[in-house]
Amino acid sequence: MSRAGSRPGGNGSLRARIYEEIRDRIHRGSLGQDEKLVDVDIASQLGVSRMPVREALLQLTHEGYLVGTTRGFMLPRLTANDVANIFEVRRCLEPRAAAHAARDIDADGMARLASALDDAEKAAATGDAELLFQANVRFRSCWLEAVRNDRLASAISRFADHVQVVRLGTLTHLPTQAVVVAGMRKLHEAFTRRDSMAAFDHMTRFIETAEERFVALTKAMEASASEESRSATSQGRAQ
Repeated sequence: MSRAGSRPGGNGSLRARIYEEIRDRIHRGSLGQDEKLVDVDIASQLGVSRMPVREALLQLTHEGYLVGTTRGFMLPRLTANDVANIFEVRRCLEPRAAAHAARDIDADGMARLASALDDAEKAAATGDAELLFQANVRFRSCWLEAVRNDRLASAISRFADHVQVVRLGTLTHLPTQAVVVAGMRKLHEAFTRRDSMAAFDHMTRFIETAEERFVALTKAMEASASEESRSATSQGRAQ
């Protein structure tokens, strides 16, 4: 984090800057699932008082980005039902927003969208999950910036950020990387043609596929963990 205390402004603007810095970490996937955010530690790092830091953390908690613990704040551990609910909201919002973006995105936005897609394709070719994750974040940001309805764009960004850790985890799976890039490519083609209907349809399928991949990988990981637990129990009894 940058030293927020070096900037001018009262506690309100300071709280807002700290809020944006922490949310940006969540957005970029740089906040680990088990990492704790402690208000006094952050305040010490930034050289500011504890109050604006705590207010920023509480706001992020209220908005669903964080949860409080006995020792600081951390990302929530999403249940299968949580993820299903988030994807349902995304299916309601993102296809329409993508249709608007296809109509309104400008030349600069298209250039940045193409650059993000190019990086995603390179990442998938080398199996680089981190690079693919960052390219996916940039791709989303590019078309969201073209959505003129600020409230719609803000709501989409919030719910997408809620599953950033989930997304980063699934992108380590090579077949999923290929599926993600294929979806990004179809969306890019729709934006290039300024085809709002195609953008709507491709975004709908993109979200459905993302949820399907998450559910399948989660079940596979749960089955693997269960098998390991049974194996460890059997070995313990044998000893």
